[in-house]
Formats: sequence, C-alpha cells, structure tokens
Amino acid sequence: MIGISIATKWEYETTLEHYEIKENERFSYPYGEYFIKTINNTELIFYNTGVRKVNGVGGNQYMISKFNLTKVIVVGTCAGIDDQFSILDIFVPNKAVQYDCTVKEIEPLIKQSFIIDIDLSKYGDGYYTGTIGTADKAVVMWKDYLELKENNITIADTEAGAIAYICMKNNVECIIIKGISDFPTDEGNSNTLESNIEQINVYLENTPKVMNKIYAEYLKRFI
Repeated sequence: MIGISIATKWEYETTLEHYEIKENERFSYPYGEYFIKTINNTELIFYNTGVRKVNGVGGNQYMISKFNLTKVIVVGTCAGIDDQFSILDIFVPNKAVQYDCTVKEIEPLIKQSFIIDIDLSKYGDGYYTGTIGTADKAVVMWKDYLELKENNITIADTEAGAIAYICMKNNVECIIIKGISDFPTDEGNSNTLESNIEQINVYLENTPKVMNKIYAEYLKRFI
C-alpha cells in the first residue's frame, strides 16, 4: 500500500472534497484521520498528520508500521524561496534537508546527516525539482527567507524533510510533491504582524488551488 501524507487541516479538507469522500469512509487514528482509495488499480491510504516535524514523523511511522507501506508520497503546500519560481508552481524535490538541527552560529546551517537524496530517475522529467528545506517553524520572517536563499533552498515547509528521513530509516521510498502557496513578505517596510497576516491569507487562498493541481496533474505519475 502507498501512503499519501498530508499535514494541515486545510490541505486535508481539500483532499476530501477533491475525491468526494463521505463521512462513513473516514477513520480516526492517533494523529488525525485517514481514508483508503484505489487509483490506477493501486490502493492508497490518504492521511493527515497535523503540522510540524513531530506530528509528521509520528503519523508516518504509525502508518508505515500499521499498513506496511511500501512508499510514502508527501503532498501539500510550501513557501517559495527561490524567486525564479511562482505561486502555484509544483515541485518534486530531489533533495530534502532539515535546517533547524544545528547551532548555526558555530556550525553549518545544514549538516550532511540531515540531508536525504531522493532518487527520481525512474519518474522521468518534465517537473520542477530542487531542495526542500524543513524546520519546525514556517518561513515568515524575512531574515529566515534570506538565509535559506543563501543556502540554495528552493522551497520550504515544516515536515517533509523529517518524513523523508524517517522513511529512509524504515527503508520505505519517499516522494515529495509540493506546490508554492506563498512567499515570505519583507516586513522591513511594514508592520510585521500585518505582513504575517497577509501571508497567511495568501496561503489559505492558494491551498485548495495547489492541492487540486497536485491531484489532477501530478499524483498518478508517482504512485
């Protein structure tokens, strides 16, 4: 069975609507909810984990162990870091890193032990790829955005890098499909709180667009 890992409630709600899942088709588990659907003759289990790394790792370890998953596909939104790309661009990263695991004042921002290389060779090309950076905080501060940009991060989120790491530990293939929902806003010329609220509103507006685009145009290729 292949797992489809979804972090936020807004991403999951869009998933339920996209696949027209009825109430009696949804089941609870310790980290949230899941449903099972067959696509292209392949049985998939869609589950939401909640946000941040601890929930992403916990939810996925539970699903890997309980359902003997052979592959995990992490789907969802992300912040754009590389500004050559645009909102609603979809990525399948070939590298996932965790950037909040070091004392950056005296160590590199990203250590080799927190880098997961993802082999996409059997999936061909024709999609954006790059490096996804994961931390236990969303990229809303401009200084964080600039630091990630300086370290060649393409997109950023709060769970995918940690899920890729736990999949590696379980010898389970991990694919990440993420769409840009928002870019950080330079709060230097405005009120920080107002900038953050604006970014959140942009995220909420674009989340359904990203999720529907992933399901309509990308997911089947990677199952």
